[in-house]
Amino acid sequence: MMSFSLPRLSAAALCSAVVLSGCANVAGPHVGGNVQYGDARAVETVTNEFGSTDLQTIAESMTRSLLQSRAITGARETPIVALAEVKNKTSEYIDTRAITEKIRVQLTKSGAVKFAVSTNEMQNQLDELTRQNQTGLYKNKGKARIGQMQGSRYRLEGSISSIVKRSSSTKDVFYLFNLSLVDNESGLLEWADEKEIRKTSAR
Repeated sequence: MMSFSLPRLSAAALCSAVVLSGCANVAGPHVGGNVQYGDARAVETVTNEFGSTDLQTIAESMTRSLLQSRAITGARETPIVALAEVKNKTSEYIDTRAITEKIRVQLTKSGAVKFAVSTNEMQNQLDELTRQNQTGLYKNKGKARIGQMQGSRYRLEGSISSIVKRSSSTKDVFYLFNLSLVDNESGLLEWADEKEIRKTSAR
């Protein structure tokens, strides 16, 4: 009776086989057959409308510029800033809150700026103070007291506008993003910067 034996693979060969078999998943895990995770930092070129790459570019540029301004670098104490909504002056839908939140997150991570409650968040703040002070559910010790909120010295506000040009074969979109830092007490403009983005596509 004849016997057959399988060839023995060395440890190195086995490791190589495992590595090679894993190459198919380099792009990320698959979801639902045709969907897979992508690189959130990759340049997005699906359309020439405002996209994720534009948001990231604007947030990084504005954050870097503001952190180098005299209002921030020359402050004796960490300045407190209130964040206003970025106004959308374009003809397309743009989630401007996503832009302001991205800027706020990056500035907060820097440790150079503190943010006060914004106008849009004020109602939640009032509701929480009311819950702790007027429902009788909390001990006096440790609860947030009314009248202790910190006012902001500065207000950060901005806008985004666009100019769209079309020809028979090309669509050109020019975005202009402005951001400014205003002293709430004096009303003086302490810092301002802008970011330009141009996107062209064939029609």
